[in-house]
Amino acid sequence: ISFKEALQFFQTAQLTQCREKAQAAGGGRGLAALLRCLCGPPRLQPQLRGERELALAMAHCALDDNEGVHMRILQTIYKQLTRSRLGCPRYGEHWEELGFQGRAEERPGGETSAQGHPHPCPEAAQGLHHEPLLLQHFPFCIMSINITRMVLQALREERLSRECNRRQEVIPVLNQLYAAAFLRLYRLWRGQHKTVSDSSVLLKELEFSTKKRPKQLLKSLEVYISQ
Repeated sequence: ISFKEALQFFQTAQLTQCREKAQAAGGGRGLAALLRCLCGPPRLQPQLRGERELALAMAHCALDDNEGVHMRILQTIYKQLTRSRLGCPRYGEHWEELGFQGRAEERPGGETSAQGHPHPCPEAAQGLHHEPLLLQHFPFCIMSINITRMVLQALREERLSRECNRRQEVIPVLNQLYAAAFLRLYRLWRGQHKTVSDSSVLLKELEFSTKKRPKQLLKSLEVYISQ
């Protein structure tokens, strides 16, 4: 499935409950909200708020085995990351190739991946040209879920509003920041010879970068693609 088709599905789907969950999980209130208004980053322009709400609602849309589009998205991610022409069963050990652990709740659709932490969309997956080293002995998709969470949190906290306002779009900025954060992870992993035991430290560094330095991350991705 193409990214465009997948996005069109969510744009026309009934996501009322997901939107309500996204609103309930929104930014804080009281003094914290006041400080963000006075001292925080610029707010998202009104014409972009609908796209922001859609992105946050999609994050609360759990994987549904009975929804054909959901299954096509899952198959696309698997094929893009493994470069396989063949599909795969919904359940099985083959998901461990992508870094899911052996426990059922850490496979696609389990508790870890369903509660507001979606997998990368097809467009982002197509941009991840991994090497075997990155997947071997590395929780690839678990890290992916964490990076998705970071990017969405940056959106909730208006950390990406300046860039979204400049580009007049939201979801493409999210996709590119996700890819940029993964590129940063890849470079740290390879350049500093990191191991799985370093995962928590790496995630903290990535969370800092997505919130405090999104512009620099996006620029690094732009330079990488242009090479």
